[in-house]
Amino acid sequence: MKFNLFMLPTVPATFEERERLRPIGRNKEKYQQMLEEVRTLAVMADEAGFDALSTTEHHFHSEGFEASVAPLLLYADLAARTKRIKFAPMALVLPSWDPLRLAEEMAVLDHLTQGRLYSGFARGYQDRWTNVLGQHYHVTGAPMDGSEVDNHNRAVFEEVHKIVKMAWTQETVEYNSEYYSIPQPYKEGITRWPAAEWTRKYGAPGEIDENGVIRRICVIPAPYQDPYPPSFQPFSVSAKTIEYTAAQGITPFILTSYPPDFARLCETYQKVAAENGRQLGLGQGVGAFRSVHFGDTEQEAVELMTRTNYEGFRIYFSGFGFWEAFRTPEDDAKYPRDPDNYVALPPEEWTVERFRKVKYGIAGTVDQVLRDIEDLATIHQSAGGELEWFSWFFDQGFMSFDESRRQMEIFAEKVIPRFT
Repeated sequence: MKFNLFMLPTVPATFEERERLRPIGRNKEKYQQMLEEVRTLAVMADEAGFDALSTTEHHFHSEGFEASVAPLLLYADLAARTKRIKFAPMALVLPSWDPLRLAEEMAVLDHLTQGRLYSGFARGYQDRWTNVLGQHYHVTGAPMDGSEVDNHNRAVFEEVHKIVKMAWTQETVEYNSEYYSIPQPYKEGITRWPAAEWTRKYGAPGEIDENGVIRRICVIPAPYQDPYPPSFQPFSVSAKTIEYTAAQGITPFILTSYPPDFARLCETYQKVAAENGRQLGLGQGVGAFRSVHFGDTEQEAVELMTRTNYEGFRIYFSGFGFWEAFRTPEDDAKYPRDPDNYVALPPEEWTVERFRKVKYGIAGTVDQVLRDIEDLATIHQSAGGELEWFSWFFDQGFMSFDESRRQMEIFAEKVIPRFT
């Protein structure tokens, strides 16, 4: 099994400090402290044997949580301080990017790191910034409910993803759709290009026609990895997403954690991959998100989880519907999943007990944690499969730095050697 360290770069502070220093996201000293913590943890992860390190992409977080506004820049810095660990955005929100600029920037980083890069893409669910940075596509945050807004976001995501891959794999690109044109204007081509003879002699064949008009675009450089960095995609509950990732050869990182539901998603991925010509074992090509906390006693570990990862889900992620990933079949009678009569889990169900019952929150002594990860690694022993990726949702900003280092040391010493 491979291990990914998933961090939300977070300005370190107590909730009292966040209120007193608001907006703490613009506090220079605190932001520098965050960078130093992330750098130290990245070096530790590299030396400990983690295969990859991930962050989100989010913007405008004045509260200092998920202060991951420029992940590619951050990875360039971290890559210069590490030796072998790879970097995996989890994920770049495609409806907020120009596809060709993204293809360029990721290809450059792939070269700078000599292949220590994964590509990770997502649709975007936070309206506060997706609506602003995605306005050129008239995109808003995806509510994941099958609505017109949700479907438009998905359509833009899939098209931008298609164009990025074209830019990476084709020497020259021409494309025209409702959302994007290459070149622009598409029908007339780009007529004002005084360096036509220069391009005709030294540029890519087909870029320019006999009249000196730009008809195709050559995106440089090609990625360092052939044909391009392998792809990840995080998701919580969408069946369409697991099918899309299987068809596209993308590794999904799944938040849904209730063992039978997780196993069924792995089975769906295996089935759709086979329909698209990839014969995989159960769990191959799939990753799981889990939160892990160690303690000298089970109670100590649960208390640490409660005031860190759980608290983040209770007061922050809950508003975006992420508790829906922690359902069990018993919930369906009280809170129907019928699209015409959907009832989300209410706040009284957002409990530490549920966090643990569905096997998302893994907290206990070393032996207890190892048993839970062993169960997950074998796809809960449901069909003899083996999970390929385990992503540790790591609380860099909610734990003290000493706690962060200690948790990392235990994971590196006890977990990674056991499963690699």
